[in-house]
Amino acid sequence: MMNSLVDFFSDTPLWFRLTMLLGGIAFFWIIEMIIPLFTIPYRKIRHAGLNLFFNGTTALINLGLASLLVGSSVFVTNHEIGVLYLFEAPLWVKTILCVLLMDLIGAWFIHWLEHQIKWMWLFHLIHHTDTHVDVTTGLRHHPGESIFRMSFTILGVIITGAPIWMLMIYQSLSALFTHFNHANISLPDKLDRLLSWVFVTPNMHKVHHHYTQPLTDTNYGNMFSIWDRVFGTFAQVEDSRDLIYGIDTHTKPSENDNLGNLLAIPFQKYRPPTGKFVKEEKKEN
Repeated sequence: MMNSLVDFFSDTPLWFRLTMLLGGIAFFWIIEMIIPLFTIPYRKIRHAGLNLFFNGTTALINLGLASLLVGSSVFVTNHEIGVLYLFEAPLWVKTILCVLLMDLIGAWFIHWLEHQIKWMWLFHLIHHTDTHVDVTTGLRHHPGESIFRMSFTILGVIITGAPIWMLMIYQSLSALFTHFNHANISLPDKLDRLLSWVFVTPNMHKVHHHYTQPLTDTNYGNMFSIWDRVFGTFAQVEDSRDLIYGIDTHTKPSENDNLGNLLAIPFQKYRPPTGKFVKEEKKEN
């Protein structure tokens, strides 16, 4: 079985990559309509269009940096650099370890940093301005943040020594979990809490999208919840329906639902948290 996985992910077919990205969005988009966590009406198509724009910018940046990512993987593999070369173990054990460490470095750690460093937070901020979190929210990243994330993915490859096929497994799973944990779906509370001992679940990640601290600064994980538990950043709420999405510094539609402003946020003055959410009604044309 491992040989089949190695062969498949060593030269991952384009159809598989598109299925993980677009198919995952489409799948959870449909599930959201069947078992939504929130049923508050909003212009779902327009909302998706805005978020998909940022998916496009991320795709372009990732394409532009792909040679660096692949090159780093080839280099560490050829020179046997990284954690994976420090010990002997079955290939499946090394694969699991690689995915765990890539998730720690390329997802949890950079995410945590973005909440600690003000200028990085300004790039990450547009992800938190979304007042209607659904499957497309996972794609809502400023182009500058996409560079941060790719840089730390490359760092993860260098530290772990991940070969191409392990990297592709990680990226495929990462995309799937991004769709899953942002989706506006309602899982049974007991199931969600049970899964959250190991994996990042929808209810767990939605806590991170609450509009103000301290909940905003919790649950940084993308795939594995163990990192938040280990580093003391894990949080739960009694009922996820009590959460208010968005960020307290950008509550007006002119701030959180306007493409031009979203792109400009990193170059605007930093605003400290207010702890209040005052929503301005959007005027219909």
